[in-house]
Amino acid sequence: MNKSQTGSSIKTNFWPAVAALSGVPLIMVLGNSMLIPLLPDIRNALELTPVKTSMLITLFSIPAGLTIPLAGFLSDRFGRKTVIIPSLIIYGFGGVIAAIGSVFLKNIAYQVILSGRVIQGIGAAGTAPIAMALCSDLFKDVKRSRSLGAIESSNGLGKVISPILGSALGLIAWYAVFIFFPLIVIPVVVALWMMVKEPETDRSKQKMLQYIETFSISFKKNSGLLLSSYFSGAVVLMVLFGVLFYLSEYLEQHFGLDGIRKGLVLAIPVLFMSSASFVTGFIIKKKRFLMKCLVIAGLSLMTTSLVFLPFTGSVLIYFTAISLLGIGTGCVLPCLNTLITSAASIQERGLVTSLYGSVRFFGVAFGPPIYGFLMAKGTGIMFLSSAVLTLSGAILVLAFARLHNPAVKPPATFTFMPVPAKKPDKK
Repeated sequence: MNKSQTGSSIKTNFWPAVAALSGVPLIMVLGNSMLIPLLPDIRNALELTPVKTSMLITLFSIPAGLTIPLAGFLSDRFGRKTVIIPSLIIYGFGGVIAAIGSVFLKNIAYQVILSGRVIQGIGAAGTAPIAMALCSDLFKDVKRSRSLGAIESSNGLGKVISPILGSALGLIAWYAVFIFFPLIVIPVVVALWMMVKEPETDRSKQKMLQYIETFSISFKKNSGLLLSSYFSGAVVLMVLFGVLFYLSEYLEQHFGLDGIRKGLVLAIPVLFMSSASFVTGFIIKKKRFLMKCLVIAGLSLMTTSLVFLPFTGSVLIYFTAISLLGIGTGCVLPCLNTLITSAASIQERGLVTSLYGSVRFFGVAFGPPIYGFLMAKGTGIMFLSSAVLTLSGAILVLAFARLHNPAVKPPATFTFMPVPAKKPDKK
């Protein structure tokens, strides 16, 4: 394999490229997290039920989850940036539609906003998961784990600032958040275009059947690791967004918090998550066994926090437990990112990583409506059932996450050449 195939001939400045790529998950996470503190305002303005309100989150995340595998396949065939940049533009266009519906189409505002959210979700499918795959294409070993830690930290940072930013925009108007989406896309697209040099590979020359068979072999060899990681990633984000959805309602109903004050309180657990993600990305390096241990430890910490939450009456202890939940999440996600992106070669990494992104989106999609349903049954059931899921994730990773050598190469049948029989020496 020559240099153009491996991408080693392309030199990319590490931190500028990471900074540009980190803007991609930051934008993606704003798509949901920025709306959470505004959901009560949107519900009141449009006279919606709680279930209809939660659809603003769900109908962003489900289209994203369904479209991500296609985006991953296209990125494997045609290149990462070829998918990421148009996806960001589609994401911004969905925000434009939602903004138009909010401002000018009052009678059908809800339906138009939902349409815009679906388009945003389709655009989001080609963002963060493909950016993770591109990080793994560009960097190896320590740089790979650090870049993926920075990606997850940016994701967490987005969750930290988005409640505050969403609350601040809500002071202007409840629909100002939709106008903000297309504006934030522009600088990230420019930065990606200028700062990230994608490795050159012979993607399109690989035959489709070869691509499918190589992917199948790669997935089968790492099935225990991938499936347990997919489950854990979905559960972690379902719990995180479910808890944030619950907190948004809880803070307003019990403490009368709204606006920026509520955004600041909602930022507490995700601030701990973002900090833990950044630190984790630096310490794991290429230590795969340490990554597995941190995934189990993080899920166990989340389980302990969730079990403890229904039984505390102190506000201080309550938010301590919520913060520990964030730390556990921050330990899990960067490790899963590195384990999954390292479990496949560059030719099928986009699809492997995108399937992970897909289940993460489904976790985000189902978190708010499930927690909205369980809130009516009681917070004890809500938190304890979540604890069962996080504990199950820890057990599955412990039992099935086998750490094979990364980057499975295409099977020998694709490159088999018959060895000619050795001719007898002439005497």
